[in-house]
Amino acid sequence: MFGGKPNVVVFISDDQGWGDFSFNGNANIDTPRIDSLAQEGVSFDRFFVCPVCAPTRSEFLTGRYHSRSGVRGVSRGQERINLDEQTIGDVFKSSGYATALFGKWHNGMQHPYHPNARGFDEFYGFCSGHWGNYFDPMLERNGAIVKGEGFLTDDITNKAIAFMESNRRSETPFFVTLAFNTPHSPMQVPDPFWERLAKREISMRHREPAKEKVEFTRAALAMCENIDWNVGRILDTLSELGIEEETIVLYFNDNGPNSPRWNEGMKGRKGSLDEGGVRSPLFIRWPGRFTEGRQIKSIASVTDLLPTLMELCEIEANPPRPLDGKSLSALLLGKVDQTSNRSIFTHHRGRFSIRDQRYRLDNDGRLFHIEADPGQQHDIAASQPEMAQRLSDELDRLKSEAVLNAQPDDRPFTIGHPDAVWTQLPARDAISTGNIERSNRYPNCSYFLNWSGPEDSITWNVESLSEGNFEVQVYYACPQEDLGSTIELEFLDRTIEAKVAEANDPPLIGAENDRIERAESYVKEWKPMTLGTIRLTKGRGPLILRAPTIPGKQAMEFRLLMLKKLDS
Repeated sequence: MFGGKPNVVVFISDDQGWGDFSFNGNANIDTPRIDSLAQEGVSFDRFFVCPVCAPTRSEFLTGRYHSRSGVRGVSRGQERINLDEQTIGDVFKSSGYATALFGKWHNGMQHPYHPNARGFDEFYGFCSGHWGNYFDPMLERNGAIVKGEGFLTDDITNKAIAFMESNRRSETPFFVTLAFNTPHSPMQVPDPFWERLAKREISMRHREPAKEKVEFTRAALAMCENIDWNVGRILDTLSELGIEEETIVLYFNDNGPNSPRWNEGMKGRKGSLDEGGVRSPLFIRWPGRFTEGRQIKSIASVTDLLPTLMELCEIEANPPRPLDGKSLSALLLGKVDQTSNRSIFTHHRGRFSIRDQRYRLDNDGRLFHIEADPGQQHDIAASQPEMAQRLSDELDRLKSEAVLNAQPDDRPFTIGHPDAVWTQLPARDAISTGNIERSNRYPNCSYFLNWSGPEDSITWNVESLSEGNFEVQVYYACPQEDLGSTIELEFLDRTIEAKVAEANDPPLIGAENDRIERAESYVKEWKPMTLGTIRLTKGRGPLILRAPTIPGKQAMEFRLLMLKKLDS
């Protein structure tokens, strides 16, 4: 081990269900490389995450319930972790690790919310909740816009392999997170994986088969088999580098499955607080340290991963606030067989649930004995009133001390951070007025269109953190016949403007690669246009894009505003 410290590789998948693994009994799918983590290491029978992705990711990063850290939603800034929170990246970086996250971040885009400001030396991927195209897409690397190389999950893996190889040569311990964006929709996957599933019988079905869309299931499982192949590439790299026994590897999902499909008869899917919406696999391998093939029955939470990895890696850190998670180290090392009784609290959009080792109390006060009734078919609150009351009282306590969703989120989007060269302000985070329309009701990878009048505007509520000069670029589309509009950017007492002089009229991208018709926005090949240089002063206020003159039918279609710091 480099300097006596084990490496750590964390896999997080997006919208994969507990049942989307052959290890968990699904005959529809073959995931031998992910399964091997459980067979050669330890698996948790009941490991719980949040109903949706940004909250789960924040709980992994901080070891605390997501609302304590400021995460209220999945878009428009509500996914950001408060700046006074310490992240797992901070912990490992301060302990001498080379840190990297490849893939989906989803906990803040602008510095100091950006992953490079939260303890990760290297970031390659995207910061939004979902992405609109998985083949050669527009991405970012450490803040700068780049073009992806091939299928996104494969590309993420390639970058992680290169990072691990580089740090193996320098003998620096590494902490690497591969945050795969699949099987989140849009349902895109390379042909070989789709062709394998296209002809396969889907013999194991959702508990209510009429609700299942079998072709969607095929696409999701094909994407999961692609993940498995990429996990195998990482495991093979560890072996080839001779550091397999020096590396802790763990795998979990960020929420329940994104469609009704086989999930061992559990109630609920993504977005639900029921067992099927929040139960995830947790597979952890550390050759020579963990007994192969052990299954741990004690319940565990995503908040446990930070304290667990700190203890396994013998990292001493003083978190600024008490952690909600508990170290699982003693369980993993076989020093204890089970933890003392504990409860795990879940909430989403004003709904609440709590789970202990045997029972789940749901938002409507119904009590289920999960060991005997995993499908939550029989409410036993009337026959077990003392248990129902005990869990209800504990739920009330946690709601009062841990839930901040009722408080308004007035945090501005930050620009001009002194440590950041680039600041991104996407359409996702803006408010439009007038005739402007959003390309889709899901904002994360959307753009604005129908910008047709001088009274229309695009506005961000921002705070400039430092004074300085910034080059401003607009990523846009505009056909030849609509050229000539004047685009103006205003912040406090400063304004710059430029004319749209070059046509960019690309087709929509995405449908040609979709296996199933999508719900999200399609995307385009956006072109950067330089507006000019603006000097920002420190302060808070609206940052406004307008088009004072529009000679054609529209000013442009707008995707992204980029500010590049020019001062050293």
